[in-house]
Amino acid sequence: MNRLNKKIQLSRNIFLIFTWVFAISVVIQTFIAGLAIFTDYSYWSYHTTFVIWFQFIPILLLVLSFTGRLPKLIRWQVVGLFLLIVPLQYASIHIPGAGAIHPVIALILFWLAITVIKKVGKLNITDN
Repeated sequence: MNRLNKKIQLSRNIFLIFTWVFAISVVIQTFIAGLAIFTDYSYWSYHTTFVIWFQFIPILLLVLSFTGRLPKLIRWQVVGLFLLIVPLQYASIHIPGAGAIHPVIALILFWLAITVIKKVGKLNITDN
């Protein structure tokens, strides 16, 4: 494997790690929301602050998608992750009546992150 291929592979591996971190963060965020709904309302403060730690991971993923030379479809899916978590999630909170879509967006975020993980994993297997 030459130096360029090592850099591409490193970018893809870091991409995969951060995509896993993102997917797991969505699960944790959903769990915290469940705690707030079914256990104690005070958990909402954790729900609203935890997202700050992972909401911009898709921007890092987009950069890594270029350095890792990932296909355009994966790049567009990463853009979709960003659009779902930042503007659409915030809009669903602040637009009256749109809050019901908030947990649905979480499901889509998780599904899309896992889809991206599978695609990049297959690329890593076929490229080696």
